[in-house]
Amino acid sequence: MDYEKPLFFQVMQYAERAERDVIDMVSGNPDWEPPEALREGLREYADRPVSEYQYPPSDGLRELREEIAARRNIPVESVIVTNGGGEANYLAMAEALDRDAGEEVILTDPVYPYYPGKTQMLGGEPVYVPVEKDGRLDPVAVREHARADTAAIVVNSPNNPTGAVYGEDTIEELVAIAEENDAILVSDEVYDHFDQSGRFASALSVDSDHRAITASFSKSMAITGFRVGYTVLPPALAEPARTRHMLVNVAGSRPAQYAVLKALRETEPDYYEGTREMLATRIDAFTDALDAAGAQYTRPDGAFYVLARFEGFPGTMANVERLIDEAGVAGMPGEAFGESRSEWLRFALVTPRAEEAADRLAEFFG
Repeated sequence: MDYEKPLFFQVMQYAERAERDVIDMVSGNPDWEPPEALREGLREYADRPVSEYQYPPSDGLRELREEIAARRNIPVESVIVTNGGGEANYLAMAEALDRDAGEEVILTDPVYPYYPGKTQMLGGEPVYVPVEKDGRLDPVAVREHARADTAAIVVNSPNNPTGAVYGEDTIEELVAIAEENDAILVSDEVYDHFDQSGRFASALSVDSDHRAITASFSKSMAITGFRVGYTVLPPALAEPARTRHMLVNVAGSRPAQYAVLKALRETEPDYYEGTREMLATRIDAFTDALDAAGAQYTRPDGAFYVLARFEGFPGTMANVERLIDEAGVAGMPGEAFGESRSEWLRFALVTPRAEEAADRLAEFFG
């Protein structure tokens, strides 16, 4: 099977070759400090006995899984620690498709590109449901697309790339649709700490064997390179997922899990609140500059991405390359996220130069 190289890498490689200063707004690599307890955990681990330099339990350190379970009010047996949110999504989607309950996977449009990529890699068939103009997902539209061959419904809230946040009513309806069609709702909640609206609802708030969640510490603790995520699966899917995880990865990083556990136990809520406040300030500054540029844009209710549309300048790879060369700003082409936002560009506000980037865009389009 042929796999298409994700556009993320193509854009980043093009920006790296540029002969001018380029502000990177391509990927969601946080630029802020991780919790101090996490650094302390790494320093502590260097002095651990050699026995703890060896394989951890395949499904994750028991203490970390217990901490996650206690925080999410779920059985520890349902938690599998994964190599980032990416593997968590892979496991949940793979097990949903492996039940002989159908081959179709309902995705939103726009969509995080790795979801359709994983769907095709796993032998599934993507089915797209367009979202509302403000990014909201209407469960009625999902129900219209769901049927007996639907194996999974994959959603992401807070959402990349729209910044939409799905509330309790939406999540409850999506779980109900999954139950009605013997499907699994896979709720990617990697940005749950970046809800600016106060409306975020986890799929774990609904008791059902037809819902799974995936999550990660990559964004919330600013440690994308550590690759520590997790999935919470229904009992029927958890055990086969453990076997799949073991066969693919053997295990995850023991020092990274140890450091994350220490940070979970010792980091105060102020850390996460401070990050949200900093991002809210960046969103204000960036969108103010987009107003000056005459752009149409979506203001995120969660996560840290802004979709912007400039008249006569569609979100193609060619135009992204032009912005890199002529404006010194690297964003993502809207066409990477599906048909409905192909006229748009997506910018990740994970740089202290976000306002400078918006000023460059204003000058370019002015």
